[in-house]
Amino acid sequence: MKAAKNMGALDRLVRLIVAVVIALLYFTGTITGPLGVVLGIFAVIFVITSVIGTCPLYMPFGICTCQKPPAEGGEKEERIE
Repeated sequence: MKAAKNMGALDRLVRLIVAVVIALLYFTGTITGPLGVVLGIFAVIFVITSVIGTCPLYMPFGICTCQKPPAEGGEKEERIE
Protein backbone atom coordinates (compact mmCIF):
# COMPACT_ATOMS: atom_id res chain seq x y z
CA MET A 1 0.00 0.00 0.00
CA LYS A 2 1.44 3.34 -1.04
CA ALA A 3 0.52 6.33 1.10
CA ALA A 4 -0.34 9.59 -0.63
CA LYS A 5 2.18 12.36 -0.19
CA ASN A 6 0.88 15.04 2.14
CA MET A 7 3.98 17.16 2.76
CA GLY A 8 5.03 20.11 0.65
CA ALA A 9 8.59 21.13 -0.14
CA LEU A 10 8.79 23.81 2.56
CA ASP A 11 7.45 21.42 5.21
CA ARG A 12 10.03 18.81 4.22
CA LEU A 13 12.86 21.36 4.21
CA VAL A 14 11.96 22.70 7.66
CA ARG A 15 11.88 19.16 9.09
CA LEU A 16 15.30 18.39 7.63
CA ILE A 17 16.76 21.61 9.03
CA VAL A 18 15.32 20.86 12.49
CA ALA A 19 16.76 17.33 12.33
CA VAL A 20 20.21 18.67 11.41
CA VAL A 21 20.10 21.22 14.25
CA ILE A 22 19.12 18.51 16.74
CA ALA A 23 21.94 16.28 15.48
CA LEU A 24 24.48 19.11 15.79
CA LEU A 25 23.31 19.92 19.32
CA TYR A 26 23.51 16.26 20.29
CA PHE A 27 26.94 15.57 18.83
CA THR A 28 28.43 18.75 20.33
CA GLY A 29 27.16 17.70 23.77
CA THR A 30 24.74 20.60 24.14
CA ILE A 31 21.83 18.23 24.70
CA THR A 32 22.45 14.99 26.56
CA GLY A 33 20.70 12.31 28.57
CA PRO A 34 17.04 11.45 28.12
CA LEU A 35 16.30 14.76 26.36
CA GLY A 36 19.00 14.02 23.82
CA VAL A 37 17.59 10.56 23.16
CA VAL A 38 14.02 11.82 22.76
CA LEU A 39 15.07 14.65 20.45
CA GLY A 40 17.25 12.21 18.52
CA ILE A 41 14.22 9.98 17.95
CA PHE A 42 12.25 13.00 16.73
CA ALA A 43 15.11 13.92 14.40
CA VAL A 44 15.13 10.43 12.87
CA ILE A 45 11.34 10.56 12.42
CA PHE A 46 11.64 14.01 10.79
CA VAL A 47 14.24 12.72 8.33
CA ILE A 48 12.18 9.64 7.43
CA THR A 49 8.96 11.59 6.90
CA SER A 50 10.81 14.21 4.85
CA VAL A 51 12.35 11.60 2.59
CA ILE A 52 9.08 9.74 1.95
CA GLY A 53 7.00 12.95 1.83
CA THR A 54 4.25 11.57 4.06
CA CYS A 55 3.45 12.42 7.67
CA PRO A 56 1.19 9.80 9.30
CA LEU A 57 0.00 12.35 11.87
CA TYR A 58 -1.38 14.57 9.10
CA MET A 59 -3.67 11.82 7.75
CA PRO A 60 -6.37 11.68 10.48
CA PHE A 61 -6.71 15.46 10.39
CA GLY A 62 -6.74 15.74 6.58
CA ILE A 63 -3.74 18.08 6.58
CA CYS A 64 -1.85 18.45 3.33
CA THR A 65 0.91 21.02 2.86
CA CYS A 66 1.41 20.14 -0.81
CA GLN A 67 0.59 22.76 -3.38
CA LYS A 68 -2.58 21.93 -5.23
CA PRO A 69 -2.34 22.03 -9.01
CA PRO A 70 -4.53 24.73 -10.56
CA ALA A 71 -7.79 23.66 -12.15
CA GLU A 72 -7.58 23.04 -15.88
CA GLY A 73 -8.34 26.16 -17.89
CA GLY A 74 -7.71 28.34 -14.83
CA GLU A 75 -11.41 28.58 -14.12
CA LYS A 76 -13.50 27.14 -11.33
CA GLU A 77 -16.05 24.55 -12.25
CA GLU A 78 -19.60 25.66 -11.90
CA ARG A 79 -22.04 23.13 -10.64
CA ILE A 80 -25.45 23.19 -12.24
CA GLU A 81 -28.17 21.27 -10.54
